[in-house]
Amino acid sequence: MSNYQMTFQRYEMKYLLKEHTYRQLRTRLEGKTAEDQYGKTTICNIYFDTPDARLVRSSLEKPVYKEKLRLRSYGVPEKCSEVFAELKKKYKGVVYKRREKMVLSEAWDYLYRWKRPGFDTQILHEIDWLLAYYKNLVPAMYISYERVALCGLEDPDLRLTFDSHILWRDSQLELSKGAWGQELLEPGVRLMEIKIAGAMPLWLGELLDEFTVYPISFSKYGRAYQERAAQKTEEKGGQDCA
Repeated sequence: MSNYQMTFQRYEMKYLLKEHTYRQLRTRLEGKTAEDQYGKTTICNIYFDTPDARLVRSSLEKPVYKEKLRLRSYGVPEKCSEVFAELKKKYKGVVYKRREKMVLSEAWDYLYRWKRPGFDTQILHEIDWLLAYYKNLVPAMYISYERVALCGLEDPDLRLTFDSHILWRDSQLELSKGAWGQELLEPGVRLMEIKIAGAMPLWLGELLDEFTVYPISFSKYGRAYQERAAQKTEEKGGQDCA
């Protein structure tokens, strides 16, 4: 896992696909893309936020600038597994992602107990600043999904990912607790993300037009937060009528 890229600057576009469209699109992508070195992976995340959900509420308002902090693992980690503390920012449509690799026990001490790791990097300084600025960031949401990742054969900066079985929960907010929770998407729907450093390849734009696939605004954490809020409203309504 030591070859994971640690910094990114790119555009990200998101699309929802029905399963039959996904299958047809995968067929048409053959010869242009191939599964990257990680191929099919279970990705697990813990999102951090203030107790009043300041980060996600701000993100849902679609500001010019937004940021988020999460802890990510590839597969369900154990105590000494590698994980990534990730700082993700978006400004005027450009996504900037910085992440620091550490073992799960170090990440636990750092993000849950505010005990800094025994090493020093520029990325850690950036995460330190965010923790100090918001003062009270705590684990807020678990989100996992099954990902198929493709990269361009001619353009290595082109990346397409397809996420299915997206699960969320707001309890037992530890990566080691396993991949389980409530489904975020309807059955038979996948979230596709296209990640590019510059302009989209002409052939890919034409392919999306052919399949009448258009970009949407979609945040996994934002959607999960909205679903949780709706459930709490329903629960409160039921109690009021009891």
